[in-house]
Amino acid sequence: MNAGFIGLGNMGQPIARNMLKAGHDLVVFNRTRSRAQDLTSWNARVAQSLAEACAPGVVVTMLSDDHAVAECVFGENGILSSLPDGGLHLSLSTISVKLSQHLAEKHRQRRHSYVASPVFGRPPAAESAQLVVVAAGPQEAVERVRPLLEAIGRKLFVLGEDASRANALKLSGNFLIASVLEALSEAFALARKYGIESAQALEILNTLFQSPVYEGYGRLMVERRFEPAGFKMTLGLKDVRLVLAAADAASVPMPLASLVHDQLLSGVGRGLGDADWSAISRLVAENAGL
Repeated sequence: MNAGFIGLGNMGQPIARNMLKAGHDLVVFNRTRSRAQDLTSWNARVAQSLAEACAPGVVVTMLSDDHAVAECVFGENGILSSLPDGGLHLSLSTISVKLSQHLAEKHRQRRHSYVASPVFGRPPAAESAQLVVVAAGPQEAVERVRPLLEAIGRKLFVLGEDASRANALKLSGNFLIASVLEALSEAFALARKYGIESAQALEILNTLFQSPVYEGYGRLMVERRFEPAGFKMTLGLKDVRLVLAAADAASVPMPLASLVHDQLLSGVGRGLGDADWSAISRLVAENAGL
């Protein structure tokens, strides 16, 4: 299918590439033009503006946060004003539940469709089309973009017609990952205090959970490979703030989320904002005198 694609960062570029590999025709736009030019070898066309990227009638966004998405959608000559009647906005970004609800309403008023479809996975999973994709929105709209979503992941889950459900689920998942990072960090610190190397602790503990999250992030912690970041600590902090905002709006106490928020905030305050969020293990180890 023909679609525009906006946002070609560490996740957006491999996602767009996999859509192109699957035979879809994309017109791509990115503020750093070289990121878009890199995809011309896969027959992507480079848009000169946001409006041009909306011309196919379907536009995909993969942007970093609420501010970037809102600016792209509501700004001058942005998506909202540039999509034609019957157009569709597919948002892959991890954004707040509140903004997702607002996007759905504003697109509805413009006779557009809006599908929220955030993804689980780090850049290597994006490269290999092994993301876990969660989608929600009007059924016809979800089916319309299903070929795009199936091109980028190993599993697609559809959560109904309320687009913000996908964002709520993504935030729930990222909260769990953040909690795993804290728990692993504390477990490694305790083991090290008793003379057990983190690599051996990970090998044993991962037999209990057998999770790619434990294995992948645990390996980063063991090897202290926090740069270059697959997911920056600043972004992790942003997501936990969104978790707490969604929890507050729904009257859901989340004391563990508050603890993880403070740990990530401490990490950013200590200059680790651009490090991978698994560098939380450094903070826990330092607090334990390691």
